[in-house]
Amino acid sequence: MTAPQPTEDVSIGGDSIRLGQFMKFAGLLDSGGDVKEAIIDGYVLVNGEVDRRRGRQLQLGDVVTFEGRSVRVRP
Repeated sequence: MTAPQPTEDVSIGGDSIRLGQFMKFAGLLDSGGDVKEAIIDGYVLVNGEVDRRRGRQLQLGDVVTFEGRSVRVRP
């Protein structure tokens, strides 16, 4: 069994960012098309729950998880 990876902090330089933008900014995926597909297909978790809204506004402290990698929104 592998140990879970630690949550990484990614500074966004503000108070909020959209989920799709954050996934690209954090390096979880490279293209907007890939981001859209992953979100719609339910592979993205926000704070431990599936969220299929690419335009969801993330707030400071939210954690996005994709393919076992978790990234926290920081100012």
